[in-house]
Amino acid sequence: MSNDVIIRAFSVGDADAVTGIYRHHVLTGTATFEEQAPTTEEMLRRLSGLTKTGFPVLVACTPDDTVSGFAYAGPYKARSAYRYTVENSIYVNPERIREGIGRALLLRLISECRQREYKQILAVIGDSENKSSIGLHRACGFVHVGTADNLGFKFSRWLDVVFMQFSLEA
Repeated sequence: MSNDVIIRAFSVGDADAVTGIYRHHVLTGTATFEEQAPTTEEMLRRLSGLTKTGFPVLVACTPDDTVSGFAYAGPYKARSAYRYTVENSIYVNPERIREGIGRALLLRLISECRQREYKQILAVIGDSENKSSIGLHRACGFVHVGTADNLGFKFSRWLDVVFMQFSLEA
């Protein structure tokens, strides 16, 4: 991993950088099934909503505070029976991929979820061809629990969704 990465809590000042990273992934990739990139205001609303309700939202930064990636955990589903299960998301600046930033974010996110006494983390990975995300989650201890075929349609093709699970009770 790059030695210049600092993982910290998301703040309002990170919204533009986080939006830029996410916009890239929306417009060029299949990790997210979102097709229209949200505005900075919308991203700030989403991420602030998570932090206000106690979910972890993290950014990876360089020592000069340049945001290189972000990760968060949010509710898996709204029904109360799912209250101990979260779904995670991780996005890295395309210029910083393969530097260990995603791994650093995911490991810290796991720690933050454990501290909040969640029991399970579910990764809902867009596109079964997303080998880097699948590999990252596997390397961090997630187990493949299923694949839903042809669940989303983006860039004129059908996409699978890969489900991976991490137990925080170990």
